Amino acid sequence: MTRISSKSDGNEALLALGKAIRARRHTFGLSQEALAHLAGIDRSHMGKIERGERNVTLLNVIRIARALETVPSELLNEAGY
Repeated sequence: MTRISSKSDGNEALLALGKAIRARRHTFGLSQEALAHLAGIDRSHMGKIERGERNVTLLNVIRIARALETVPSELLNEAGY
């Protein structure tokens, strides 16, 4: 069984989630830095999440969703999951 880590090798689901987060962020006219601040996440980590380079935790998905005035399920739905 393959070990899952906090890093990703361009996983399709993580790429799709990152794209959904970026699209929602753009709708709000937020910079990546502003979203990171609102969500309480380091800006460089937010960039990695948006690029699908990190296996984002559920708690961070919740923080990001709240900052974007939505719910995690909506972000996942926009990502196709």
